[in-house]
Amino acid sequence: MTETALSHIRIILVEPAGALNVGSIARILKNMGLCRMVLVNPSCDPLSAEARQMAVHAADLLEAAEIVPTLPDALKGCQRAIATTVRTRSVETPLEHPRTALPWLLGDTTEVGLLQSALIFGSEDRGLSNEELKYAQRFVCIPSSPVYQSLNLAQAVAICCYELYQWVSQPNLMINESVSVPIQNPELLASLDDLEGYYQNLEELLLKIGYLHPHTVSSRMEKFRRLLNRAYPAPAEVAMLRGILRQVAWAIDTERKRP
Repeated sequence: MTETALSHIRIILVEPAGALNVGSIARILKNMGLCRMVLVNPSCDPLSAEARQMAVHAADLLEAAEIVPTLPDALKGCQRAIATTVRTRSVETPLEHPRTALPWLLGDTTEVGLLQSALIFGSEDRGLSNEELKYAQRFVCIPSSPVYQSLNLAQAVAICCYELYQWVSQPNLMINESVSVPIQNPELLASLDDLEGYYQNLEELLLKIGYLHPHTVSSRMEKFRRLLNRAYPAPAEVAMLRGILRQVAWAIDTERKRP
């Protein structure tokens, strides 16, 4: 596997506040063979003198960084996404070690360039909210001392990118740390935005029939997300599920209109 295996992984920063951090992260990405940085609603100028000073020879990554308004926009076209967190989630979802979880973003090494993946980091002051975490399929937590667990954003990115780079540069050294995950042709994996469309359709229907109530929507939908995240559905399968929802909604409306 070569460094080009990393070119399809997006490093997504949600609402970064510090230009120094953004510049440092650009340098880290270049050090570790990554090249795609996406900024979600940044509150700093990624092209400022401070950012460029920290980026040093990675100013080209700052200039190429994508800026989008929302996390779903940043994930468009992605098929796999991992979020970093130390947050206790409302639904029990395992927090994994970066070394064992992050290789999943690389996919099948024989299909380099087809699979689109993302690694998501939260803002410096609050990390990722539960609302933002719901867009990821797996979650990593960087082990650190319980005395002070919160890492600087650039440090967290550096650790994760280092682990990814080790997998592509020295796979024989890392193989004993691997965790078996399904390997599929990336072309057969539904994109996260397709899945998000399904979740929205499902939520609307379940509210309509009374299975969900406004105060239970978040926790119940989290369970549905966990279920489908384990299935790795194909685009045609997600289209089939959405078709079922549309047909059910049509049948309900038709029945209600009968005299």
